[in-house]
Amino acid sequence: MKVLRAKDYKRMPWKNGGGETVEIAVFPEKASLGDFDWRVSMATVATDGPFSSFPGIDRTLSILQGKGMRLMIEGRAPALMTGETAPLPFPADAATSATLVDGPIVDLNVMTRRGKLAHSVQRLAIDHPHRAENLGGTTLLLCHGGAVRLTAGETTADLAAGDTAVLTGATAVTIEPAASAVLFLITIDKPAA
Repeated sequence: MKVLRAKDYKRMPWKNGGGETVEIAVFPEKASLGDFDWRVSMATVATDGPFSSFPGIDRTLSILQGKGMRLMIEGRAPALMTGETAPLPFPADAATSATLVDGPIVDLNVMTRRGKLAHSVQRLAIDHPHRAENLGGTTLLLCHGGAVRLTAGETTADLAAGDTAVLTGATAVTIEPAASAVLFLITIDKPAA
């Protein structure tokens, strides 16, 4: 288990230059925006406008802060995203634009290279110990609110709000909140055959 602290995340401009992204983790390490296999990041969206296009990439978006935004994704009905909405998967190469509901938002983006990897994102609001099983591949746990202690095998780690743990090849992890906590459980693995 590797712990990534919020203060150490890498800040960089969006691919289309329209804002700032905070890179939580990327694989391979030090990969660019054009050659990653997977990437987990947060972005501040302060104005309405188009999303950056990532050819051959699948993306899942979640709202972390703010009142939300309406997404217009090519070929789909408009989707209203808020902090309570389930994470939304969509192709990162489909033409997509956003309209803010009421002021800036911060979103969580999980992206994987289509055909090579697949991912899932779950939002967990817990107030008692929770066990996540059948993980495999790479698992990231982003503590969005509160604080938690993670146990995977013989390894434990404490996460404060904003911190992320990366587990490789773990089959299960126990999540113990200090009181109540909100986490995002991200799993990345080879696509199902």
